[in-house]
Amino acid sequence: MAISDEPRRTLVTTSSVPVAKGPLARLESARIGAGESSSERLKSVDALRGFDMFLIIGGVDIISALHLPLQSPVTAAINVQLDHAQWVGFHFWDIVMPLFLLLAGVSIPFAFVKRLSAGASRLSLWPHIIKRFVLLWILGMVVQGNLLTYDPDEFIIFDNTLQAIAVGYLGAVILALYLPVRVQLLATAGLAGLYWWVMETLEVPGFGAGDYSPDGNAALYIDEIVLGSMREQDSYYTWVLSSLNFTVTVMLGVFAGYLLRMNAKQTTKLLALSVAGALLIVAGLAWNPVHPIIKKIWTGSFALFSGGLCYLLLALFYLVIDVWKFSIWARWLIIIGANSIFAYVAWHTFDFKLIGDLFADGLEPFTGDWYPFVRYTIAFGVLFVILWVMYRKRFFIKV
Repeated sequence: MAISDEPRRTLVTTSSVPVAKGPLARLESARIGAGESSSERLKSVDALRGFDMFLIIGGVDIISALHLPLQSPVTAAINVQLDHAQWVGFHFWDIVMPLFLLLAGVSIPFAFVKRLSAGASRLSLWPHIIKRFVLLWILGMVVQGNLLTYDPDEFIIFDNTLQAIAVGYLGAVILALYLPVRVQLLATAGLAGLYWWVMETLEVPGFGAGDYSPDGNAALYIDEIVLGSMREQDSYYTWVLSSLNFTVTVMLGVFAGYLLRMNAKQTTKLLALSVAGALLIVAGLAWNPVHPIIKKIWTGSFALFSGGLCYLLLALFYLVIDVWKFSIWARWLIIIGANSIFAYVAWHTFDFKLIGDLFADGLEPFTGDWYPFVRYTIAFGVLFVILWVMYRKRFFIKV
């Protein structure tokens, strides 16, 4: 983990690359090793990362708490969407983790083009890559792996979003750093296909092959074999086989990064993101009848469908912030996004609701049914003030 007084620039730059004709040629000209980086910032990506992190660090609690005082059909419907789909299907809250992974992928072309443009070799990038992988893995264990119990018998080795990012990041870097874009596309499709093939052919004792039930699916069976007691018991989330599709999600971010980096008009980039998003959604829905959309085991259809929604969100933020230049409203999101990993780890390590109670407890008699909303808002506000001070002091923690 590095501490810097400079904000991370890798997600917020466009590039000057040779003009190319044809979709694949344009993507090829924007991949790692092609073209130069420039200093023009894309605030939309920073803001979208901040939006995602806002939901994680209290935003969903704040919005959910509105139902108690309002008791309206609208808030009731919103609350349904602010919880995960029970098994098969998709709710809005299911977008949060894929968006986190996909935005990590968006950074990869910009980060490595910047380093290669400065004269670094591909080989020299690997200490940074390995360092980032290890730090994300350790932080994931701090957040959700019981690392701070200091008891190996209590450790959960692989059970957190940061570790999913670490695995997906490593796989995506290998593909993006060394392969042409056409091969990257084929390899990404191949990873999703391999996951599907394992799910359809691996015989799970007592259930057979092709079972997508919570207890009988091959992804859970592999986790139980590989992780054993070092996985969260009584959990239906899976990680080992799902790592194939974690890489798919991060690679979808890499391809989005290519689209944003290619030498084209803003309207062309916007159209490309929108069309790609729509096609991914259609592909996910088309696959769903035989390979269901299930977040907890991160099926290929889920990776495609959620990736398509992420593309559309990115297109919306890009349109409003970078095309229309209407960005003042997003400054608070950019502040959150500038230290997103710190915000994630801090929120999951410390009880900001308890800290916020120092200011909120006495308000309960005056606020009635609004008290949970006030409490959660103050809890988020405590962390936001820390992030704001860090931003003002240009204190950025990089992983």
